[in-house]
Amino acid sequence: MSQFDAHLLIVDDDERIRDLLKKFLMRAGFLVTAARDAAHARRVLGGLDFDLIVMDVMMPGEDGVSLTRFLRETRTTPIMLLTAQGETEHRIAGLEAGADDYLSKPFEPKELLLRINAILRRMPETSAKEAAPKVLHLGPIRYDLDRGEMWQGDELIRLTGTESQLMKIFSACPGEPVSRSKLVEDLGRDRGQAQERAVDVQITRLRRKIEPNPKQPQYLQTVRGAGYMLAPD
Repeated sequence: MSQFDAHLLIVDDDERIRDLLKKFLMRAGFLVTAARDAAHARRVLGGLDFDLIVMDVMMPGEDGVSLTRFLRETRTTPIMLLTAQGETEHRIAGLEAGADDYLSKPFEPKELLLRINAILRRMPETSAKEAAPKVLHLGPIRYDLDRGEMWQGDELIRLTGTESQLMKIFSACPGEPVSRSKLVEDLGRDRGQAQERAVDVQITRLRRKIEPNPKQPQYLQTVRGAGYMLAPD
């Protein structure tokens, strides 16, 4: 498997590290989804399959070792743990729980990339028939993450370029609000209230294509004070 085919999940409670890793790995060619803690990761994993999970050990609430142990009950997805320097007992506990590798903080991003690719190279290739499609379900509508296509039954739903970009942004972090200013930035627009209002217009148009009742959105929700959030089934 190459990095251009792989979907990674980053789990880290430090927003700065989480965003840096996401941007770095996306530039390296991966599809990347981020979760802010173990509880958020559980929700994301309930609807998506991943090729590899990169997870911090020390997080508030459930820690990375406990989540690794839980995932190993039903999943074989490779897991790389990130541990603080000197946490030998956590590294041992993580490996015993089923982690495939660990990397001590602080680390060079290039080393993380090399280790990720080394793990992916060890993974057996799956045929197209065996590979589970990466699809989000929005009621009768399904969104194919790999192809960037939206379907209702056998009918392809036509998306504009901006709508396609928005779906890619939202599908990378289902269940997590994305602020209007972040949407403007990720869409490559200039900052400003006018652009944020333009995003609101695009959201309204996208809702008409995915919502049973666009005036009462169920799948592309407004989160007061936080922005918009994709909430797939």
